[in-house]
Amino acid sequence: MDRRTFIAGGTIAGIGITALSTMAILSKDTNDTPDYFFELDEITIDELQVKMKSGELTSHAITKKYLKRIEELDKKGPKINAVIELNPDALAIADKMDNERKAGKIRSALHGIPVLIKDNIDTGDKMKTTAGSMALIDNMASKDAFIVEKLREAGAVLLGKTNLSEFANFRSTNSTSGWSSRGGLTKNPYALNRNTSGSSSGSGAAVAANLCAVAIGTETDGSIIAPSSFCGIVGMKPTVGWLSRSGIIPISASQDTAGPMARTVKDAALLLQVLIGTDANDQATLTDKTGAETNFTKYLNVHALQGKRIGIETSVLKGKVEVVNLYNKAKEVFTKLGATIIETDLLGATAELGEFEWNMLQFEFKDGLNKYLANSSCKLKSLAEIIEFNKKNESTIMPYFKQEILELSQLKGSLDEKEYKETLVKLATTRQIISDLMAKENLDAICSISIGLANCTDLVNGDYNTGFYFGSPAAMAGFPHITVPMGKVHKLPVGLSFMAGAWNDAELLGFAYAYEQTTKNREIPEFIASI
Repeated sequence: MDRRTFIAGGTIAGIGITALSTMAILSKDTNDTPDYFFELDEITIDELQVKMKSGELTSHAITKKYLKRIEELDKKGPKINAVIELNPDALAIADKMDNERKAGKIRSALHGIPVLIKDNIDTGDKMKTTAGSMALIDNMASKDAFIVEKLREAGAVLLGKTNLSEFANFRSTNSTSGWSSRGGLTKNPYALNRNTSGSSSGSGAAVAANLCAVAIGTETDGSIIAPSSFCGIVGMKPTVGWLSRSGIIPISASQDTAGPMARTVKDAALLLQVLIGTDANDQATLTDKTGAETNFTKYLNVHALQGKRIGIETSVLKGKVEVVNLYNKAKEVFTKLGATIIETDLLGATAELGEFEWNMLQFEFKDGLNKYLANSSCKLKSLAEIIEFNKKNESTIMPYFKQEILELSQLKGSLDEKEYKETLVKLATTRQIISDLMAKENLDAICSISIGLANCTDLVNGDYNTGFYFGSPAAMAGFPHITVPMGKVHKLPVGLSFMAGAWNDAELLGFAYAYEQTTKNREIPEFIASI
């Protein structure tokens, strides 16, 4: 959850973010820039499958290469610090997948593919699940989260867990995204002094830096979209209800969802496809999806935008001119691909709802976390106990920012309270506002700048507003939202967002794919010391 500014005007602009070696601090503009070339740089899932099918590589060999890459780049070299824990069983899983392949069994497109997951997702193995908090350091899940079960069923290799903004950026109103008391600070691979956003900071940085094939993040409001944009990758928040939240440390039962983070739209679609499923323990997944397309790769067509009507968010046109110029170029691409452009102002239409979202999140966080902790192996069994633990260990857990959001949430009552129920009713209007706007203009999707350029990391003052943010409408409505690289300004990536109504995920992936394949904006990071 990317808590970019809970603060300004009572609205939310995103929820859901060591000394360097001599080599790493050299500027990219010098002739002495270190070369962090990796033989699997930018490789796709399809390309890895081809190499395994031909016998050129095995899953064991691929997994070993990524483990070495993490050791050299994440823990040494520029020290991205994206991975919070490695899976000691990763190579054993890879060996099993190799043996199955030899026997003629291929489980899915993810068979033998190394995947990293965010450290708020339960794994019933030797790894912890802590949400980046030292308060949960003893939390060993007894079983896999539902989506991890699906991942294992698909034959993926669980490589490890990624760092995140502590408690998915729902701890302090003055936090620095990408920092956790357990994992420390994750750095942006494009410029090490720049922020990764959050809360899926480690997943975004890991994918960008080629530390894995693909990764899983989670989002409440912006926590997949914002770090994906900052880190120059594809990130998708699917419709709430496609993916189970069982076994994921919660913030909001209304808005939480996991989602894929990848270097290409197709890889995101392939990962999303294996994670969907109906879970009796998550009511949202039981929603009627009659007519909804489950074959997400079917819609990946370079002509997907032909004849479509795309709403263009106009409120962002007043922002930083270099970013707006990229946005205007994107509109030209839409027209070239046969789409009709219609001006919209969704952010303006939904602006007043931010304060209701903020109120709802506090209620649901307290309720959801208390329920999760009650059934966990963690010694701390409530939000109240975590608050007290943090106070007793303030020097290590709260050296830069405190826990205002935890304390505010603790003051909330139960979900039976009138205040909570009235807030839900008010927030439900978000879906109606979006649906009415799209119906009025007969829109197939709405497009915008995802978020502004990566801010400088500042542990003293915390995050600051970067001028753009488009995450909240889709988050509050539970609708799908995808970001894809739109280009770079001052060597920093910026993403282009597409959002649509519920269960239109497949079509949305198609729009993003058409734009991606036409523009090819994704660029490998350069690990510049400072911008």
